[in-house]
Amino acid sequence: MNYDRGALAREIARDEGDKLKVYRCTAGKLSIGKGRNLDDVGISAEETRLLGISKASAIRDGITQAQSDHLFANDIKRSEADLDRKLPWWRTLDDVRQRVLLNMCFNMGIGTLLTFKNTLAKVQAGDWVGAEAGMRASLWHRQVGARALRLEKMMRTGRSA
Repeated sequence: MNYDRGALAREIARDEGDKLKVYRCTAGKLSIGKGRNLDDVGISAEETRLLGISKASAIRDGITQAQSDHLFANDIKRSEADLDRKLPWWRTLDDVRQRVLLNMCFNMGIGTLLTFKNTLAKVQAGDWVGAEAGMRASLWHRQVGARALRLEKMMRTGRSA
């Protein structure tokens, strides 16, 4: 792992917030903590065993900060594994651009990220201006606002925003 995990955690926490009660994300999905999508991801059997929570209990009662932090760590690991499986070249990028792809994967899921075919080709080729333009032209850009602007600038410049 080349990227700064602490910086990624701070960036995603800023973008997602950290809500211990259920809320609806910008895509209308039930979510909790730092962006855990309860509709699509839910709470795994392993998380239920370790944390003593289920999807139903999280919806009914909310979660603790420690539970939120644990779910978040698992979500980052899942995003890394998804990128490793589908876009293995992401590990060759610099720290900042790795964090951009992780943040996007965390936010929209690997399936939706993979629909950014032209943008991902630009990233892989090191065409940072083209990659930024592709990000900016997407529905995702319109949906997530300031988050997209920060990530687009990071992609173009290779510096934290």
